[in-house]
Parts: sequence; structure tokens; C-alpha cells
Amino acid sequence: RLFLWFPGAGDKQVPTYSWGMASQFVRKLAVFASKHRIKLLAVSCGGLFVANAFCHVFPQRTYGKLYQAWSRGVPAQLSDKLQNTFQEVLKDVGVDSAPNYAAFSAFSFQPVSAGVPWLPAGSIVGIPANFNSSDNEGKGITNRIVMINGRDVKWDSEVGKALRESLTFSSDAQKFAIAREIIYLQSNSPIIHSLVGSACLAGTYLTGVAAKQALGLYSGPLMLRGFYNLAVAAMGLVGYFLLSDAVSHWLDYRSDRRTATISKNYAEGGIEFYDKVLARNKTFRSLLGKKGVEMYATNGNLFPKHWFRLKHAPYTSRKEMIENTLKDCWM
Repeated sequence: RLFLWFPGAGDKQVPTYSWGMASQFVRKLAVFASKHRIKLLAVSCGGLFVANAFCHVFPQRTYGKLYQAWSRGVPAQLSDKLQNTFQEVLKDVGVDSAPNYAAFSAFSFQPVSAGVPWLPAGSIVGIPANFNSSDNEGKGITNRIVMINGRDVKWDSEVGKALRESLTFSSDAQKFAIAREIIYLQSNSPIIHSLVGSACLAGTYLTGVAAKQALGLYSGPLMLRGFYNLAVAAMGLVGYFLLSDAVSHWLDYRSDRRTATISKNYAEGGIEFYDKVLARNKTFRSLLGKKGVEMYATNGNLFPKHWFRLKHAPYTSRKEMIENTLKDCWM
């Protein structure tokens, strides 16, 4: 037992905690977990899925607020030009329930999306302001302040001109970029990606239990079982990272491929889009100095933030895939 001494308590030791009670509680908890392990596994997998998918259930309150562009203290409105482009893309993609897709003005340099179209809140697609630009005007680009390393980008400089060129897309490239986000949502990609965590948790647990039974570890020393559980948990975590990235790559490729098969113009627009993205990243690499070298490769691809993780498919391979699709379907 543990004891505490309190002044005025008659110099008596007052018992405050019992290790026997704690061990008894732990044993009861272990028995309960063993008896209801399948139910607990189901609840854990369901809770993990809900946590991963929550931001897509209410996209306006999550991604919408995160990526919303602002102008003079109020949310920026999407221009009529981009609203018309968005409606045209919805028709080209063949969306049956157009009201379930909403567009908003995003502060990023390329479209973003979130949501599940068949849920009540629908889905949203963020279209950047630089999609308003044209080769002659540069509206949506040169009228924005872009700061790199604490300094404004001078649009009339050589680097500024290169950045402006990489942010200026043709109508076909803009339509491709918007369409791939719509197809990404239409294919339930957010739901599929949210299931990865639950699948890995269930797979890790069932595999660990089966291996423990096969090796006869249930009757083994407590220390050995503890090390085994830690090893299984670590392997499950690494497996989750690898599977999550693999599924993300597959969803990226699938969306690009389906978008490129809409028409020849969309396929050519996809090649231009990724050409410009790679050119933009090369410009950022030179503008950001040492940080840019750490973030971007010489060909414009993103370096992984962690040594064994690459969350999205490389832009060069996505462009190459669209080039192959163009040859196979439209040549």
C-alpha cells in the first residue's frame, strides 16, 4: 500500500491507494477486452473511419473555411467566368446531380476539393483566382501579392515573368484541373481513402492474433508478449503509411486517366496543366533558396516530407500517364 501523511491527522498514515485494487482492475479490463474483442475492434474501426471521413461530411465547415480566399476582409466571390467554366465541366463529366457540387474561390494555385456528393452537405471544389488570368492580362495573378522569403515577387522581373507564365493556364488546362477534382469526388475517393486506416487496424489485429496463436505466445512470458505486441503495432503503423500512400497514388492516377478520356482537348489540357505545375515548382525551387531545394526536385516534383512517405503521385509520372492515354485513345 501507499500512504500519505497529512498535518493534523494525528500523525497517522492515511492509506490512499492500493496496488492490489489497480491490478485487479487491470485484470478485469483485460478479461472484458478479451471477451468482447471483436465488438471493440468493430467500434474502433468504425470510430477511426468516422474520424478520417468527418472533414468530408461537412466540407463547407472544414475544407471550405481552410481554403477560402479572402478579399478586403470578406470571402472572395468566384467570377462569372469561372462559374460558367465550372458548369461546362459538370456537363462534360456527365454529372447527374449538379446541385450537389459547389464551387468557391480558393487561395491555392491549383484546384482543391472535398466532400461526398451523395451526402446532404454535398461536395465543394475550390478554384484558384489565377484561373481568371489570360496571356494578355494576367488578372488574378499580377493583382495579387505573393511573398517569398518575406519579399514580394516582382512580376516584371525574370523570375516573376516565369512564375506568371507557370500560373497562366489555357481553357483546356483549366477544365482538366477542375474535371479531375469532380471525378475524384464522383468516384467516392474520399470514402475509399478514409477506409484505409480501418482496414489496416483490422488487418493488423487479426494478423497479430493469428500469428500469436500459431507461435504459442499466449502461454509465453509476459515480457515476450509485450515486445511482440509492440512489434506488431509498429509494423501495422508502417503498413498503414505505405498502404495510404499507395491508395492515394492509385486514386490520383485513376482520376487523371478518367479525365483524359473525356476528350482529346481534356487530355491535351492535362499535359499542359502538369507542364505548368512542374514549371511553377522549379521557379519556387529557385525563389525559396535552401528551403526550395529541400522541397522541390530539379524536375519539379515534390520531395517527400518523410523518408519513406510520398502522399501523392509524382507530377512527372502523372503527365506521362496522360501522354500515353492521349496516344491510346485519341491518336
